[in-house]
Amino acid sequence: MVSLRTPARGGLERGGILRHTTKLVALAATVALVVAGCAKKEEPGGAAASDELCADKSGAGPKIGLAYDIGGRGDKSFNDLAAAGVKKALDDLDATCEEAEAAQEEPDSAKEERLRTLAEAGFNPIIGVGFVYTEEVVKVAKEYPDVKFAVVDGFGEGPNVTNLVFSVEQGSFLVGVAAGLKTKTKKVGFIGGVRGPIIDPFAAGYKAGVAAVDPAITVDMKWLSDKGDAKAFANPAGGKTAATALYDAGSDVVFHASGLSGGGLFDVAATKPDGTWAIGVDADQYQTATPEQQKRILTSSLKKVDVAVFDYVKAFKDGTTKAGFDLYDIKRDGVGYSTSGGHLDDVSSKIDEYKAKLVSGELTAPSKL
Repeated sequence: MVSLRTPARGGLERGGILRHTTKLVALAATVALVVAGCAKKEEPGGAAASDELCADKSGAGPKIGLAYDIGGRGDKSFNDLAAAGVKKALDDLDATCEEAEAAQEEPDSAKEERLRTLAEAGFNPIIGVGFVYTEEVVKVAKEYPDVKFAVVDGFGEGPNVTNLVFSVEQGSFLVGVAAGLKTKTKKVGFIGGVRGPIIDPFAAGYKAGVAAVDPAITVDMKWLSDKGDAKAFANPAGGKTAATALYDAGSDVVFHASGLSGGGLFDVAATKPDGTWAIGVDADQYQTATPEQQKRILTSSLKKVDVAVFDYVKAFKDGTTKAGFDLYDIKRDGVGYSTSGGHLDDVSSKIDEYKAKLVSGELTAPSKL
């Protein structure tokens, strides 16, 4: 979910067209992951992450270079979704791949060299996962004009650079509707990593969705940090503290957009009685939760990075990639909400009515608080 360098949101105007980005605001940040040594991480579904994804080099299709955001495969969210899109390309397009992961607190030059190494090795296309790669991709893409580059959540420019971007406020609107329909206390919560153009659209969409159901419902928001750092996005303890405060203050549904910090929300929710809910983000987080957590995960706001990555690789194979912004909104099924666990069975038809209005344009989800 989280990318570590933040562009000014004003340069990304949606409404069918993402306009020219004229000013970029960099927010220096590093998300530090607490991992024991070099232990294997889990992929969605519980599989251990290893070199298995790119082990088979026999395919005759696209040769994909995949540069992960910090944490790499096994984060149960953003990076894992990118890996899932590549996996589908291996299966359906006879592609091969090579993975490369960002290190904690590395300089920007390390990202450049990672991208150059993939380009020099003949990988094409090359996909950077997250805003953090944007400026480095733009620079390296100029050096390799015959290589196609994509950046998930990117904001770069260049004839061989594609930005895969998402209307996350729309998926967040739908989980806000879900929260509004399920709350009994008429008070719901939100945990965000940090205020700003990355997370504000999640909060704004959620708040609007709740209000669409009942304007009298209160939305209480907690922010984990004043900058995009580990405290914001790799802080399960902070997420636990925020969740406890929200539940104790009367919220019975809490949505997070806080990266790995959201694990703290799920831990707290698992201890709560029936009728208390948590909402995940990006991936269907029900699928990677413990059985006790699953009982309390109402839904997740989906950001289909896997779909965007696969589509981009397919377009590369077909020779139809386009530079600029490739927007995944609700009309393209690029965002949405999950129904795993059956906790929304009683209200899903109502949520889908709101979804249809977003698709038709009758309703618009805001991206600013």
